Amino acid sequence: MRKLLEIFLVSFKLGCTSFGGPTAHLGYFQNEYVQNRKWLTDKEFSNLVALSQFLPGPASSQVGMGIGLLRGGILGSVVSFVGFTLPSVLLLIMFAYYYAHTEMDLGWIHGLKLVAVAIVAQAIWDMSKKLIPSFCHFMIALLALVVVFVWANPFAQVVVIALASLVGFQLFKENSGNEDSIGTTLPISKTTGASLLALFVILLIGLPVVSSLIQHDWLALIEKFYVSGALVFGGGHVVLPLLEAQFVQSGLMSSSDFLTGYGITQAVPGPLFTFASYIGMVLGGVPGAIVATIAIFLPAFLLIVGVLPFWLTLSRNAGLRGAIVGANAAVVGILAAAFIHPIVSKTIQSGMDVLIAAIFLWLLIRWKIQAYLVVLLGMVAGIILY
Repeated sequence: MRKLLEIFLVSFKLGCTSFGGPTAHLGYFQNEYVQNRKWLTDKEFSNLVALSQFLPGPASSQVGMGIGLLRGGILGSVVSFVGFTLPSVLLLIMFAYYYAHTEMDLGWIHGLKLVAVAIVAQAIWDMSKKLIPSFCHFMIALLALVVVFVWANPFAQVVVIALASLVGFQLFKENSGNEDSIGTTLPISKTTGASLLALFVILLIGLPVVSSLIQHDWLALIEKFYVSGALVFGGGHVVLPLLEAQFVQSGLMSSSDFLTGYGITQAVPGPLFTFASYIGMVLGGVPGAIVATIAIFLPAFLLIVGVLPFWLTLSRNAGLRGAIVGANAAVVGILAAAFIHPIVSKTIQSGMDVLIAAIFLWLLIRWKIQAYLVVLLGMVAGIILY
């Protein structure tokens, strides 16, 4: 129970302070779970990141679920998800209730975005020191950066990691070592994992069928959010057109309410998938928000927990371990590409922005200031300067 409480409190703190989108979230995770608490190594963390890129769903949330699983079993995974998601869910429920049609001065959000720039830069620096040990690793990362940056497609990350894995299979299998890529044991069996994967498929196929046969508002709501969450590749922003098709084009909510909620979602910490909480609140009050949140995140939970037991076994194979080394190098390049665009390109607007982001990065790297303190500093800077 004490371990579960610890998982909840740490993930809740991250949920309160993780601004900037999924890539920035991974930076916060790397800082908290790897650097500060040492719950897992850089290699274990990067392997969870690589696995989450292969799977549909919100990558940062899946990484958090995976860390919770390694730390405290299935309950640990659930607790980690609840802690990380709860702050943004509560904020969006309040926003939907009070401020859905109110324009707010969100200048302080720019300060938080500058913090995200520094956090991601620190994460890339720390990961590259350990995961880019040679020129070959560097070239894989560089090519991954270029391809993902040029090929703006949700499937680009999956393709790049797959190709990097093939290269790593050939180049690094003899030098990949004997360490397990994600811990030494997992608190769940392959049977449990297979059962969860089967449930994922059953729900994906069964919910639309049942919803078409049984006309019920709540069942339709669950079906729309579950299918949207199960089909998203490439990060949380990709869920926007899926939800727009499900709820705006179908006439369930107005375009104005939809876009207002999407804008508000950018202003709160935590995963972008909690946009579902806002939609659920608009359509069905607090019960609707809860149902929508569970439905859209459920596919991600079933996939990450279901796949991990098999991922662990496969990673013990020498050739596949080399593939993981190649994938790790590609992950650094992918993070760097996302750092360039959209994080830097959408955030840095002036020389003052460069200076402030550099100061935040200096505080993180040189003075080892806790990330949440830098977040608070970013809010203050945003209020004063913007």
